[in-house]
Amino acid sequence: MGTHETAARPPHPDDRDFPARRAPGCPGLAELDAAVTQCRACPRLVAWREDVAVTKRRAFQDWEYWGRPVPGFGPPDAALVVVGLAPAAHGGNRTGRMFTGDDSGDILVKALHAVGLASQPTSTHRGDGLELRGVRLAAPVHCAPPQNKPTPGERDTCRPWLARELELLSPALRAVVVLGAFGWQAVLPVLSHAGWQLPRPRPVFGHGAQVTLPSAGTGRELHLLGCYHPSRQNTFTGRLTLPMLVDVFQHAADVAGLNP
Repeated sequence: MGTHETAARPPHPDDRDFPARRAPGCPGLAELDAAVTQCRACPRLVAWREDVAVTKRRAFQDWEYWGRPVPGFGPPDAALVVVGLAPAAHGGNRTGRMFTGDDSGDILVKALHAVGLASQPTSTHRGDGLELRGVRLAAPVHCAPPQNKPTPGERDTCRPWLARELELLSPALRAVVVLGAFGWQAVLPVLSHAGWQLPRPRPVFGHGAQVTLPSAGTGRELHLLGCYHPSRQNTFTGRLTLPMLVDVFQHAADVAGLNP
């Protein structure tokens, strides 16, 4: 096969550059979400998510695990995006929906419901009736990682999916809530690439951090907010409580124009 033919070969899900080659060409969120679920670019994550889906947790032995990359969840005209870390091994990796079926999803959706951004206070499985109002849940890494710790390389490989997701959402996007320092570091270069101006030095993550990013083009400014991740470690120790999470989402809804 010649050089020209090799360059023209369609991206394969096993290719390391599959996200970088496939994501930019997705014309809408439905196509993007479908492409995300096909990705096998990170061998370590593929092996882990598929092994978990076979061995399962005892409490979920009757479940047929999703065992694939988990796409974002929420309407295509969302004004607010909530960026987490990655799907949980027995949460999103089991249910196939972001922040669904684990402790983090329980408290996060309860907080969104308290602010009026979710139709119900629980998120247990796809098809449970949950609808989000003006909010989309996203992640910088779409596969469940061992010990909930993706590597920087895996984060960077997965980045084009989030970049295209935010680009497609940009006409209506007004605010981004980032859950945790890992997500914060992953989101900043994506926002810069999407056309928002980052201050120098770059903003530092912290719970309650707030930065307003002007648009480099003709779009509107973007409100960037930091929040502790609703992980079991943070919520069980009281570092993050439900009222704290509700306060963050209430403010995010205000700046995003989602409150009546």
